[in-house]
Amino acid sequence: MFDIKAVKDTDISAMSFKEASIALEQIVRALEGGELELEESLEYYTLGIELLKSLRERVASAELRVSELADKAGVSVNVDTVSAPAAPNEG
Repeated sequence: MFDIKAVKDTDISAMSFKEASIALEQIVRALEGGELELEESLEYYTLGIELLKSLRERVASAELRVSELADKAGVSVNVDTVSAPAAPNEG
């Protein structure tokens, strides 16, 4: 089973994008598994929201950086093709 304590004890901003994405995926699987107690579910959900927020902020920052680099190079890019993980009930 997913070790939420290990993730809770880690600074989310210090996690790589991949690590945060994997942790979020594991949280979603645990929540969908239906085996958690109510208190555990709330704890997992709260951490999942924090991870999702961090991931979305990183994607937005990367999109902005790509746009800035493209502008400097005089190149047109469509950064809308990249998306952050969907929030529950969004995708």
